[in-house]
Amino acid sequence: MSSKAWKTRQQNDPYVRRARDEGYRARAAYKLLELDQKDALFRNVKTVVDLGSAPGSWSQVARRRLGEKGRVVALDILPMDSLPGVVFIQGDFREDSVLAELERWLQADKVDLVLSDMAPNLSGIGPADQARSIHLAELAVAFAQEWLDPSGRCVVKVFQGAGFDSLLTDFRRTFVRTKVRKPAASRPESKEVYLVGSGLT
Repeated sequence: MSSKAWKTRQQNDPYVRRARDEGYRARAAYKLLELDQKDALFRNVKTVVDLGSAPGSWSQVARRRLGEKGRVVALDILPMDSLPGVVFIQGDFREDSVLAELERWLQADKVDLVLSDMAPNLSGIGPADQARSIHLAELAVAFAQEWLDPSGRCVVKVFQGAGFDSLLTDFRRTFVRTKVRKPAASRPESKEVYLVGSGLT
């Protein structure tokens, strides 16, 4: 997509305008808000981990949903401007040292909600990009398996394509209830969907 076409699409996108009006950093906020409306993600939540957090709109939603209570720990390989009440770790989630820092912030406490909007930097080579996307989703699920409270919830972005069915099977084995969601704010042409799991098996 050319820069001109991208700019035109952004200007005509109602979610972009709404995000600007309501103080969210990105239109992606409305994906999470819809998922929360359907699946009550933030019910009885005290600790949230936001993977792939930049530029911060999901952390904003989490912070607003939790009010003044609870913790939000965000992580991304990209920089993210600070948000009140949000701990941000910049680093590659695939690296042991970065994961160790995240775990230090959790202080051995279980997590009530794991959010993963992680996506790879696209190379333009479809199969390779898809494989990296599935790998990031698998890492998010593995993190949830280790750190999520037994009654907790997990949301993972994934792109439909090679490896999706296997990931979905693993997700269903991991959680008591699994939903596959395509929020209205997700662009129709995008292959992204969100897996929503609740209750570890």
